[in-house]
Amino acid sequence: MENKVTKIGVLTSGGDAPGMNAAIRAVVRTGIYNGLEVFGIMRGYSGMIENDIVPMHSRSVANIIQRGGTILKTARCKEFFEHEGRKKAHANLKKLGINGLVIIGGDGSFRGAHKLSQEFDIPCIGLPGTIDKDIAGTDFTIGFDTAVNTAVEAIDKIRDTADAHDRLFIIEVMGRDAGYIALHSGIATGAENILIPERKTDIEELVNGLLEKERRKKLVNIIVVAEGDRGAEDVAAIIKERVPSADTRVCVLGHIQRGGAPSCMDRLIASRMGYSAVESLIEGRYNVMIGIVNNKMHYTPLEKAVKAKQKISEDWLKIVKILAS
Repeated sequence: MENKVTKIGVLTSGGDAPGMNAAIRAVVRTGIYNGLEVFGIMRGYSGMIENDIVPMHSRSVANIIQRGGTILKTARCKEFFEHEGRKKAHANLKKLGINGLVIIGGDGSFRGAHKLSQEFDIPCIGLPGTIDKDIAGTDFTIGFDTAVNTAVEAIDKIRDTADAHDRLFIIEVMGRDAGYIALHSGIATGAENILIPERKTDIEELVNGLLEKERRKKLVNIIVVAEGDRGAEDVAAIIKERVPSADTRVCVLGHIQRGGAPSCMDRLIASRMGYSAVESLIEGRYNVMIGIVNNKMHYTPLEKAVKAKQKISEDWLKIVKILAS
């Protein structure tokens, strides 16, 4: 790889996450402070292939730290999965003299970055930007804290109406392959049941638990379901058949969890990670994902970051079982 990075590109890829703008801001301003030229790559890898790349200045990132979404836009790019697509992307980078990249996204984004780096010898740094918190090598991902707090606020409001009507609410939160949003929001709101894809749902146990609660006259129940488990509608259909006396309602929170102003925590970790990404490129620490573990910066090789998934510990599952009884 080239000895010295002088021009860097920053992009956001995959699903948007609150705090991405804070990370972009940190990358741009840290780069400029250190005398680097910084370019924003629009719409992720699609913009790299289509040469939709713009110079970034300090004022380009003014007044964005509090905004959700991403000013660079984001997209999923099938063409980048192919070698020819990556070759076209690299040619555009080379024309502009960009010799370092910061990629803000999830494991799919890191997989693309790793291939680009391997094939064309360009230094890449990954920042974990995903609300799912499903990447190993960091205690938190950019956007997770905001998404969980959004879910908590919504579930708290739903509990008020559930309590008023003695209803059972099944609330679906995001998390196709990871149950962290469901787990954290469910514990924080006192959910009676939490269903996550990491653990096989025992429907008999769920139904028997609801029948037992009904005998105790506990009629207000909240079940939080990660979308990757069974889905709220499927769970509701089973409960309506097996526990017909329960006044059951379904609420799918959906994309509300992706939007909104990032929390203080997401702004802080995004800023730290963005700053560290540029420092890593300057210091010659290439092809790593930057995370925060035990409040310290942690560097995971990109090839490991795309293979390892954050695992939910048994302690969390035990807490759920005890506190929801």
